[in-house]
Amino acid sequence: MDELFKESERKMKASIDHFQVELGKLRTGRASLTVLDGLNVDYYGNPTPLSQVATLAVPDSKTITIQPWDASNIQQIEKVIQASDLGLNPSNDGKLIRLTIPALTTERRQQLAKVVKKNAEECKVAIRNIRRDFNDKMSSMEKNGDISKDENHQAHEKIQKLTDSHIQEADKICHTKETDVMEV
Repeated sequence: MDELFKESERKMKASIDHFQVELGKLRTGRASLTVLDGLNVDYYGNPTPLSQVATLAVPDSKTITIQPWDASNIQQIEKVIQASDLGLNPSNDGKLIRLTIPALTTERRQQLAKVVKKNAEECKVAIRNIRRDFNDKMSSMEKNGDISKDENHQAHEKIQKLTDSHIQEADKICHTKETDVMEV
C-alpha cells in the first residue's frame, strides 16, 4: 500500500513538473531561454539542441543572444528560429544572433492567460486521475481481502490530502504565471 502511495505521489509531482515545463515555453514578453527549448539545429547531419551548438544568454529583459560555437552555423540557426512558431525575427552581425522579444498586446496577454489556465486544468485533471487510479487499486485490494475496510478508508483520506496539496500547488503556479503574463 505504501509503495502504491509513493508511486502516486511521484506521478503527481511529475504532473506538476510537466506543467511548469509547458508554462516555461510560453513567450510572456520577457526574454527567457526556455522559449528556445525544443529547437534543433542540423549540426553536421545530426539534429542537435540549440543549447549544444551555441552559447545562449539573456543580457536584458527584452533580448536573447545566441553565439554559435562555429560561425558557419549562423545561417542554419537563423533558419530554424524563423521556421519555428515563436514569431521572433533573428538579426545577426556575423558572430552573434540577437532575438528581440516584442511587447505583448493586451489581446495576446489575455490569450496567454487562457492558455495558462487550460494547462493548469490539464495538470489538475492528471492529478485527479492519479488519485482515481490509486483509489481503484485500494478498493480492489479490499475486495480481494488484502487490506481491511479501515485501511482502505485511511488510504483514501491520505491520497485525498496529497491530491489537495498538489492541486493547490498547481493553482499557485498558475496564479503566478498568470500575473506574470498580464504584467505590462
